Amino acid sequence: MPANKKLLVLPGDGIGPEVMGQVGRMVEWFGDRRALKFDLEEELVGGAAIDVHGVPVTDKTVDTATNADAVLLGAVGGAKWDSLPFEQKPERGLLRLRKDLGLYANLRPAICFDALVDASSLKPEVVSGLDIMILRELTGGVYFGSPRGIETLPDGTRRGVNTQVYTTPEIHRVARVGFELARKRGNKVCSVEKANVMESGVLWREEVQKLHDAEYQDVELSHMYADNCAMQLVRNPKQFDVIVTDNLFGDMLSDEAAMLTGSLGMLPSASLGDPDETGRRKALYEPVHGSAPDIAGQGIANPIACLLSFAMMLRYSLDLGGEADLVEGAVRNVLSGGKRTGDIAKPGEATVSTGEMGTAVLDELERLGA
Repeated sequence: MPANKKLLVLPGDGIGPEVMGQVGRMVEWFGDRRALKFDLEEELVGGAAIDVHGVPVTDKTVDTATNADAVLLGAVGGAKWDSLPFEQKPERGLLRLRKDLGLYANLRPAICFDALVDASSLKPEVVSGLDIMILRELTGGVYFGSPRGIETLPDGTRRGVNTQVYTTPEIHRVARVGFELARKRGNKVCSVEKANVMESGVLWREEVQKLHDAEYQDVELSHMYADNCAMQLVRNPKQFDVIVTDNLFGDMLSDEAAMLTGSLGMLPSASLGDPDETGRRKALYEPVHGSAPDIAGQGIANPIACLLSFAMMLRYSLDLGGEADLVEGAVRNVLSGGKRTGDIAKPGEATVSTGEMGTAVLDELERLGA
């Protein structure tokens, strides 16, 4: 590579620093074995930033993220900060990063590794070979729409308001990512909304269809209501290839799909913005799991989702598909060899620590990369 890539690391809260520590070991491995060097910067986000700076993310951190080639984030949040006002909570730091960097396309793969078929709550034949990509619009919809807030009415009761709102450009840009992803996968897109009861859903369906008819007729497109999609994910998940949906439904459906694979601790994600004139996209990569404060500091968290998020960074930000395949292959082989953290172990099965799982993946990387 002609120059070191700028990588911003945001370990965050709870188990975030523990799982991110294993990514740091992988970064060192690629530097030593593959001459893939990074200029690393580390900053605080979430509760960790609140404790030091009084805000969930500083302007300096946002500026650093804007100028980085990619951002890796561990997790944010925890009971320690639950009493803070809504706008000051740790999660607002993550939402600001997504919004300020324009990270509107959230890629959440749900892959069931062969070695973990039995870890799923569904029958093996239902999830064996599962490989879904859920594409969630990330910077619009009800999480960002206005008006919003809580008000006291004249009679003393209270009313909470959130607004679901989308525009044609917001829908087209995320749908375009979905169609492009599908062309490299199974060539099928299922667009999900609630057009039967929501005007924003009607607009979503109509605009996705218009874009398909104008530019992507080679891709198979179907439409589905969000509640039916939730049912179909547990009934017949392998019917899906790429699911593209809005912010709220994507939040829920991707967590549901995650559990089809056996554990939230297994699943990575990528949040991407528009490409600039050089083709570079601003991007943030993070595991789907949360900060898990109940197990923080115990060294038992599963680092695989964070390691696979690093693999997604190699693939989508650096166009290093071969190196991403290497990481994913190492993870697959370690799981096939029986290594398990507590979240993916059967009752009574031996488990390994966060560091031991990281070591096992690095050892397998060494073997595969020899």
